[in-house]
Amino acid sequence: MISTLAITIFALVILLFSVIAHELAHGYVAYSLGDPTAKYAGRLTLNPIKHLDLFGSIILPFLLFLAGSPFLFGWAKPVPINPYNFKDKKYGELKVSIAGPASNFGLAIIFGLILRFLPGQILMGNEAIGIALGYIVTINIWLGIFNLIPIPPLDGSWILFSFLPASAERLKFFLKQYGIVILILIILFAGSLWFSLTSIIFHLITGKLLTL
Repeated sequence: MISTLAITIFALVILLFSVIAHELAHGYVAYSLGDPTAKYAGRLTLNPIKHLDLFGSIILPFLLFLAGSPFLFGWAKPVPINPYNFKDKKYGELKVSIAGPASNFGLAIIFGLILRFLPGQILMGNEAIGIALGYIVTINIWLGIFNLIPIPPLDGSWILFSFLPASAERLKFFLKQYGIVILILIILFAGSLWFSLTSIIFHLITGKLLTL
């Protein structure tokens, strides 16, 4: 039997590297579009020290763990980009914004399919493998959904802004000014919806029920 502490530590490690993958996706897509800002800042690396955000990567996940939250989430330091360097001026920012959540859903799909098609005798004989794969899939689905919320500073807001007309400046200003407050309210009161969406996507990918 694997201890709760060991599972929690493993979940925190998965969360850390999942948010790093998220930021790397932003940086590499920006680089592919002609912006070397992230590369020059030394952020196109898997070295976690380069990406750690004191609050988002360490303090918040730890506080959520202490509070017994059913969700563990956080973020790394945003990768610096300069959209003026993009070869695609029209859709460059949209592509970079989508890259982060897409990386998380991509990881969820890859490891979810491994969990789906891994022979049952392997999972029954080694509990740790099933738990590890389950957490990788779940955490990346959480991050993908969370970052698609169209509230600043999340990626979903930049995706939304890419499609809003110029006449929507007041809406953009409102969301930028009160985004953090709205986001906190969503986190506090939309947890059941978040869990339901995660469970549905988890089942679609793995063919299994979410039991974490």
